[in-house]
Parts: sequence; structure tokens; C-alpha cells
Amino acid sequence: MNRQLLLLFTFYVLVSSIQAIDFTYCDDEENFPLKVQQIKIIPDPVVTGKPAIFNISAVTDRSVSGGKVMIEVRYFGIRVHSETHDICEEVSCPIEAGNFVLSHAETLPGYTPPGVYTLKMKMIGKNGYQLTCFSFKFKIGFGALVSES
Repeated sequence: MNRQLLLLFTFYVLVSSIQAIDFTYCDDEENFPLKVQQIKIIPDPVVTGKPAIFNISAVTDRSVSGGKVMIEVRYFGIRVHSETHDICEEVSCPIEAGNFVLSHAETLPGYTPPGVYTLKMKMIGKNGYQLTCFSFKFKIGFGALVSES
């Protein structure tokens, strides 16, 4: 019985530590064909030198057969990182109309300064049409400090 309670408590702590992240659409535009429903970051805060997973739960009203995902990261308003990926590297294509999850994994170098960062993500369809654009803040902590607390 004690073992079951311990497992249940551990599961509760892990699940409760995964919180949804607030986000905003670019330029207050909310009429994109692809709508973000929820963003989860594991772990939160992100630990330098360890893998971080950004899960974007979304819904689309149209099928998406390809395109690109553009990511820009800012620290104190200064762009510190940008990358572009084929959308089909981040989610199975084609994306059928309805719900889906885009999962982006990243391991930040150990020298990444701790603090609050802003990530902006644009998704552009194969035809060049903007599917969505949104941004959110996330925290980076020192690996040793975060894992011990």
C-alpha cells in the first residue's frame, strides 16, 4: 500500500510540474487557420545541457501537406537564436484537419545564460501562406541549481 501511495504521489508531482504556458498571437492576429490550444515545456524551467521538449497542441481547419516552422529566440529583446525546419520534421505529414501536436526537442548548451527568454514561432504552409504565428516566454535555469531544487 505504501509503495502504491508513493508511486501515486510521484506521478502527481511530475504531472503537476508540467504546466501550460501562456502565449500570444503575433500582432494580436487570431484569424490564423492553425490555432494553438496549449503549450507545454518539459522540463519547466528548461535545464541547460539537458533535452527540453516544447509540445504545441493545436487545431487546424484545413489539411497541411508541408511547409516550414521558423523559430526565433530572444533574450532581453535581443535575437540570440533562429532556426528553420521542415514542418514534416516536427509533426507527421500530412496534417489532417483537426487536432495535432507539434513536438520540438532542443538541448541548450551548458553556457546558455539563465533567465527568461521569448520564443516566437511561425508556421508557413507549402504555398507560402502563414498558418500561424505566436510567441511565449520560457525560463532557463542552471542545470545544477534547477535539478537540486
